[in-house]
Amino acid sequence: MEVETQKLDGYRRLIDIARDLASTLDLDILLDRIVQAAADIADAEAGSILLYDDMSKQLHFQVATNLELPIMRGLAVPLDGSIAGWIVTNRKPVCISDVHDDPRYFGDIEDATSYATKSLLGVPLITKDKIVGVLEVINKKRGDFNEMDENLLLVLGAQAAVAIENTRLFQQSDLISEFVHELRTPLASLGTATYLLLRPEISPQQHEQIIQNIHTETLRLNALASSFLDLARLESGRVQFRYKQFSVEELFRECRDVMQTKADEERIKIDIDVPDDLPALEADRDKIKQVVLNLLSNAIKYNRPNGSVILKAEGKDSTLTLIVQDTGLGIPKDALPRLFEKFFRVRETEGKAAGTGLGLSICKQIVQGHSGSIDVHSKVGVGTTFFVHLPRAAKRETAH
Repeated sequence: MEVETQKLDGYRRLIDIARDLASTLDLDILLDRIVQAAADIADAEAGSILLYDDMSKQLHFQVATNLELPIMRGLAVPLDGSIAGWIVTNRKPVCISDVHDDPRYFGDIEDATSYATKSLLGVPLITKDKIVGVLEVINKKRGDFNEMDENLLLVLGAQAAVAIENTRLFQQSDLISEFVHELRTPLASLGTATYLLLRPEISPQQHEQIIQNIHTETLRLNALASSFLDLARLESGRVQFRYKQFSVEELFRECRDVMQTKADEERIKIDIDVPDDLPALEADRDKIKQVVLNLLSNAIKYNRPNGSVILKAEGKDSTLTLIVQDTGLGIPKDALPRLFEKFFRVRETEGKAAGTGLGLSICKQIVQGHSGSIDVHSKVGVGTTFFVHLPRAAKRETAH
């Protein structure tokens, strides 16, 4: 009878928790409420959440009840060789009376936090068949974790996964806010231009210039809208990559052909340097072409007259690296960390060429969706080099 009463009290507590989780859209507050609730219903000393990044295949501690947030957050946990990693990989709960007797236990956490762990109960956070992370409670206050604790934590985990995803979706609305902000400048220009066209004193020459300005701003708006939609689809996981093997050199030649007219206008030379024995790349050809075209376009726009761009490729083990190197203006050191942020533009080059500020963010999303990485080296007055590192045989996954 006592067990049934405890079970009933537990489910009543879950109903209260569900209301509580639905009342906030702040991710940090939400995660804190989840771990507090988990420790409460399981009668545990502490609770914690590890969030899973599907793009990088990494698991990180995000919040815990028993430690200060700066100490816990960001602590990496391997997928192989950890209980949490096993839960993510197998999508099943784990209940252990003594973690030190379990070969999956990742002892570095205990060393880093100086918090002794004995018993542990962990459940996967899954919503719409997507693994979000792991919810854990440690050190049952009385006795061992039991089946009732596991069932209650599984229900809480299901609620928590939905709440976390909803909160993330809300935060993505910040992208829309930024987009609307970016629209204001071209819309203001169009408003001014149409107002001036209605003025009777406008000369034919001024009229023609205003029409040209309207055309330019319209093209800019169209590019901004297209880029925004691309980025939104990539971030939401609605883009399905279509993999096939292809020649990197042929891809480079296509990209050079597309950009040749623009390069000739700026008197920029485009060279291709690819080893004869470079293996084929297995990836989404159209998406990788989009990355190369974006980097090549930037290399031309921000170059100097009579400058040059080199498209190179290198193969090492199971990785291929695509390189776009220019002799352009270079990027200031303080701007490099923010280069792949949405709508970020390098202040020193804003007058050189107009852009959406989304191209490099899109490139990063595409590359990470292929389980790859992108980085940049630059020196002001010397030039910039982008490195796109891709698995030679990329995993067939949906971009996120």
